[in-house]
Amino acid sequence: MKNFVEELRWRGMLHSIIPGTEEQLQKEITTAYVGIDPTADSLHIGHLCGIMMLRHLQRCGHKPIALIGGATGMIGDPSGKSQERNLLTEDVLRHNQECIKKQLSKFLDFESDAPNRAELVNNYDWMKGYSFLDFSREVGKHITVNYMMAKDSVQKRLNGEARDGLSFTEFTYQLLQAYDFLHLLRTHNCRMQMGGADQWGNITTGTELIRRTDGVEVFALTCPLITKADGGKFGKTESGNVWLDARYTSPYKFYQFWLNVSDDDAKRYIKIFTALERDEIDALIAEHDAAPHLRALQKRLAKEVTIMVHSQEEYEKAVEASNLLFGNATAEAFEHIDEQTLLQVFEAVPHYRIDKQALVDGLLPLDLLAVQTDIFPSKGEARKTIQANGVSFNKQKLAGIDTPITADMLVKGKYLIVQKGKKNYSLLTFE
Repeated sequence: MKNFVEELRWRGMLHSIIPGTEEQLQKEITTAYVGIDPTADSLHIGHLCGIMMLRHLQRCGHKPIALIGGATGMIGDPSGKSQERNLLTEDVLRHNQECIKKQLSKFLDFESDAPNRAELVNNYDWMKGYSFLDFSREVGKHITVNYMMAKDSVQKRLNGEARDGLSFTEFTYQLLQAYDFLHLLRTHNCRMQMGGADQWGNITTGTELIRRTDGVEVFALTCPLITKADGGKFGKTESGNVWLDARYTSPYKFYQFWLNVSDDDAKRYIKIFTALERDEIDALIAEHDAAPHLRALQKRLAKEVTIMVHSQEEYEKAVEASNLLFGNATAEAFEHIDEQTLLQVFEAVPHYRIDKQALVDGLLPLDLLAVQTDIFPSKGEARKTIQANGVSFNKQKLAGIDTPITADMLVKGKYLIVQKGKKNYSLLTFE
């Protein structure tokens, strides 16, 4: 079998590891799990590192389990949080679980007959009928308060990072997560838990609970928390999270996120967020270093992740949409993209709203460009630029100043994209 730990190591995806983990994985097919927070009906790219760990695990011949934290999601994990999260209903949790499984199916094989077929479980299923008395007897008595208090996640909350302190509910979170590991060991022979570096305290509470209850050796490893080279938070934009669901982040915006990462980040992200092999990545980095202005690394990163999360077709649409603004697209390209993407492509350019009645009355380019809008400061300057072939409507050069603007020239029946020179765009909406 391919060495899973070595795979993570060269990809920069290994932070902490329990001694003996690598030997266990080399010895036999091993089942491992990652917990996923179900507080939304879509994953975002902050989840991608954990998902890629499961993907690499399966590709290396081992069995991945994705654990939906239905029960723990009703409580909230204090790790890295300054506030207790909202509690969810069971109906919302089930809906979120189904949506998440659909997304995970793009990364993991849930359907084949292979012995390392992926499984999806929800800890709500085994926790909902577990009484407080039983939990206290069977779990609580094995882990001391002193042990729990020593965890970084608890200490940070107690030392003033949270305005309201730490609730008992959140304090018990690590015991619930520990019991998940114990339950999966007993029911699925799951010998390893994986997660982000901020989960190490919770994960090792699980290994300690198992040592004290079943006396079985289990394993764990974590990946580093992904950051940007400038220290900023990975995956956050001005509009919030970058989601895997096209309803929340369009494939075009998703593609643009990866396309616009810095050179240093691209070199790290292409190892973490793609399945490309080491030799190919090394060649891509060398190609990029030879001609950074071509952004070969960002283009390949954006391609691989967009195809993996969305599809080849959506990737091609995103590239075509990008070319509307930055490339040599033709007028026909406007008909191939949806209205939402069109607006996203041109959201940062000047936007004018024009009464559609102006088309009926007869609208000439000079009036549109210098009277109805201020794209040009005067008709004289607009005339001079048009005569020099410097103005395009919807990627078509404007033939002359006497060419009337008609409704059949509009994209989607309402939009006109004016290009002045090579890079100055304006979006006109006729309503």
